[in-house]
Amino acid sequence: MNQLIECVPNFSEGNDLNIIKQITNEIESVEGVKLLNVDPGKATNRTVVTFVGNPEAVVNAAFLAIKKASELIDMTKHKGEHPRMGATDVCPMIPIAGITMEETAEYAKKLGERVGKEIGIAVYLYEAAQKNKERNNLSVIRGGEYEGFFKKIKLPEWKPDFGPVEHSVKSGSTVIGARDFLVAYNVNLNTTSTRRANSIAFDVREAGRVKREGNPVTGKIVTDERGNPISIPGSLKFVKAIGWYIEEYGVAQISMNLTNINITPVHIAFDEVCKKSTERGIRVTGSELVGLVPLKSMLDAGKYFLEKQNRSTGVSEKELIKIAVKSLGLNELSPFKPEERIIEYLLKNDSNFRLIKMDLTEFADETASESPAPGGGSISAYVGSLGISLGTMVANLSSHKPGWDNRCKEFSDWAEKGQYYKNELLKLVDEDTNAFNKIMTAFGLPKSSDEEKTARTQAIQIATKYAIEVPFKVMQLCFDSMEVIKAMAEIGNPNSVTDAGVGALCARSAVMGAFLNVKINATGLTDKSFTEKLIYEGSLLEKKTQALENEILKIVNEKM
Repeated sequence: MNQLIECVPNFSEGNDLNIIKQITNEIESVEGVKLLNVDPGKATNRTVVTFVGNPEAVVNAAFLAIKKASELIDMTKHKGEHPRMGATDVCPMIPIAGITMEETAEYAKKLGERVGKEIGIAVYLYEAAQKNKERNNLSVIRGGEYEGFFKKIKLPEWKPDFGPVEHSVKSGSTVIGARDFLVAYNVNLNTTSTRRANSIAFDVREAGRVKREGNPVTGKIVTDERGNPISIPGSLKFVKAIGWYIEEYGVAQISMNLTNINITPVHIAFDEVCKKSTERGIRVTGSELVGLVPLKSMLDAGKYFLEKQNRSTGVSEKELIKIAVKSLGLNELSPFKPEERIIEYLLKNDSNFRLIKMDLTEFADETASESPAPGGGSISAYVGSLGISLGTMVANLSSHKPGWDNRCKEFSDWAEKGQYYKNELLKLVDEDTNAFNKIMTAFGLPKSSDEEKTARTQAIQIATKYAIEVPFKVMQLCFDSMEVIKAMAEIGNPNSVTDAGVGALCARSAVMGAFLNVKINATGLTDKSFTEKLIYEGSLLEKKTQALENEILKIVNEKM
């Protein structure tokens, strides 16, 4: 697996789009990185940039961006709502694929050392890149901000990890580190009061608030035996939060960093802020995500809100995202565009999914054309996806059938299973055609020399083997999907029993059609033990499918 790091530098400029563009141009100039998102904020006067790439390329791109920011941003003139200490305020690296946190931390150190030496900016390491636990927290490091750092940097305990022991007047200082994926998330309130917003932030953030005697705001601070202030923890783990007023929108917000979305996901943070706001007579009106969000966060949120309504969660990915956006109020301040804000969508290579992006007429026309692909394999996968889609439809209809409210989760679980099979089979519609194209590419390789002939033969065999494995996977998925179809014929909404029957017919056709592809492609493979094994297993699967189809049709006919 290729190593992939995400980098999310925060620059202290959110208004001058020309400056922001010059910085992002530096990132895009580096081969091996992809700029995913640029999110400027006027009120915070801060831009969050997200890009991904291989580790060395990410280090180079981040260095160039930090250098350009130091040239263009003058911190003596900077004002904004968000805490900051430098032109590049913070530059975290996040392991995405094929790389450990420890390895990512080493690349963060490499970047920090280079920034300190070559640009002459004081650099502090944080999170996983910082061994000293007393100074690995970003908010602790940034304490005092740009204005206070001229004195702070001279303290022995705050000597920078890299660079001069000097806080640059123009560029300030920079924090670089490695951390887990963080979601920056703001919740909007129907108040303009920063003090009230802060009170809610203290209610929910993990650090909570300082304990006081009597009045929680003006009372004497309660300390322990060592004289340290005692804190009352907030209600949410792995959440940092402050309250602020955003003049651009005319509202106060709870600004949160969710540092472990497995423990406290976006939807839980939102609901908890709603609860604490209501207790203080304040109403949440919506929210906004800053930068990018993982797909799972949006899908989990959609399912969470559907479950609260006692509705089926076995709906499409698109529908789950729509529910999440509506429920979280993500469109209140500006349009939330999933294709621009969900990290997996930005990394997706749509060229691999050409067929399933077509409408029905286009797909039929493409199939009917003189091109040999898409052929029977792709059509089998598509027919299978339609079969399980019918089974899933029955599950969703059953989940909200009048009088069956107590069975919603039962049918919702079946619908989720159905969605899984549907999605996997849709991927294979294109993958079968891609497999065919790989064979054609292999046949087109040069064969002038013995060495080229050997390489060409090997490539043809590898491609052919894959062209057998893809339709065999279609067979397996279609057979497995019949579990859902059969259950819906047996226990689903009786008014839709014939839909389950048609689903079974589609699944059987898909299995038999895919098996034809397995067998025809097997004739071109020299590894006979591999083909004999798959054809034997395929024959058994075909027989089991036909038997299961008969069982389902018997149930359907008895209920009609």
